[in-house]
Amino acid sequence: MDILRLLEDLKELTVDRPRGFMGMVWGLDKDEVNMIIAKIRATLPQELKQAAQTVRESERIVDSAREDATMTLDSARKEGERLINEARAEAEKIVEHARAQQQVMVLESEILKLAKAQAEELRSQADREAVQLRRGADTYAREVLGQLEGVVGRVMTAIERGKSEIERPETPTLPGRERRG
Repeated sequence: MDILRLLEDLKELTVDRPRGFMGMVWGLDKDEVNMIIAKIRATLPQELKQAAQTVRESERIVDSAREDATMTLDSARKEGERLINEARAEAEKIVEHARAQQQVMVLESEILKLAKAQAEELRSQADREAVQLRRGADTYAREVLGQLEGVVGRVMTAIERGKSEIERPETPTLPGRERRG
């Protein structure tokens, strides 16, 4: 313990803030107690005084180091919080960018699905129309061939008649008589 500090505490209790009546503290004279404390201080070895001074200086250095450590720790905490906030902001940007990319990819996927569905529908519609056109063309061709068959049939009939008439033996016609026919 620091003896000088103890002496200072004793002086404070007995001289500076005494509890007593008319200058007497529990039967002690303030001036006498003050004188004794001064003599004790004067008789203490110089090394003890220097040691007490060294202790006080050490305590001051420790207090200063604590203050510096506290300030450094506070500064480190603030810097850490700043870095964490920056990292969070950067992470949020990255996540937002990833979400945007995801949405683009989803939209592209949806567009691709829609395009495929529309292409399939168009192909099916084209197939149906091709079948209908083929049926219509077949019907038209049948009708034309039927009409052609009728025309060809009449032509054939005419040809057959013409051939029949050519093949008939010709009968001599008598004068004055005309051929009936």
